[in-house]
Amino acid sequence: MDQLVRRQAADRTGGRAAEQAAGRVAESPAGPAAAPGPRVDGPGSGPAAAAAVPAAAAAVPVAAAAVPVARCAVQKAAEVLSRPVRRRGKELERAIFEAALDQLTSGGFARLTMEGVAAAARTGKAALYRRWASKVELVIDALDSTLPRPTDTPDLGSTRRELLLLIEGFAGAINSRAGGAMQALMGELDHEQAELFKDFIIQRVIVPTRGTIVDILRRGVERGEVRPGADTSMAVDVAPAMLMYRVKTCGRQFGPEFAVELVDDVLVPMIRP
Repeated sequence: MDQLVRRQAADRTGGRAAEQAAGRVAESPAGPAAAPGPRVDGPGSGPAAAAAVPAAAAAVPVAAAAVPVARCAVQKAAEVLSRPVRRRGKELERAIFEAALDQLTSGGFARLTMEGVAAAARTGKAALYRRWASKVELVIDALDSTLPRPTDTPDLGSTRRELLLLIEGFAGAINSRAGGAMQALMGELDHEQAELFKDFIIQRVIVPTRGTIVDILRRGVERGEVRPGADTSMAVDVAPAMLMYRVKTCGRQFGPEFAVELVDDVLVPMIRP
């Protein structure tokens, strides 16, 4: 009987110890579990919001991966544009001349380099040096290929019309990329380089222009539009002198009225019968 009483007392003591231990666990820092309350669905809750979290997380590596792809595309485009193009003969020369005039107009003669022209023309530097020993020779040939030929002035049956055609041709050339290159040259060349380009201008522009004007005036004499003996050196020099003066000192483009004013106000009064 005594043993039964002691066993029941021990069981009650162990039960109270277990309840106390359970109470201490419930009062731990995690706190008791919150009682479930009424569910309120808002704009940021529900299954759609739960699905948006992994979707947004997945979008981050996709956007990050797109940046290297875009960079690769830009690099490939740059490589294609800088890759030499297989051209020969006149086609290659035209590309080189255009690149030389562009470099000359944008950066001036001092900054123009054979390497820069080759890169702009998308060809090798060796292709330039096989044709030109220096950039001076290259620029002279580029200008020569672009400037109009005064000897191409045809017989139009009118002295005034022929003079207008000649002056308008040169005014258009001076307004062009080649004209801009010539103005850039005249503004920055040293004495030695200036002598080289002066010789080119005299032989390529001045001398042929004077010869063409002489031919125009002589045809005018035969038609009775020009007085005999009007083809003097002074009269022949007026047009090229005015052109070079405007290029050298004014530094601006020729307007459409320049040729008309030069012919009607200066040349025709000098040569009319």
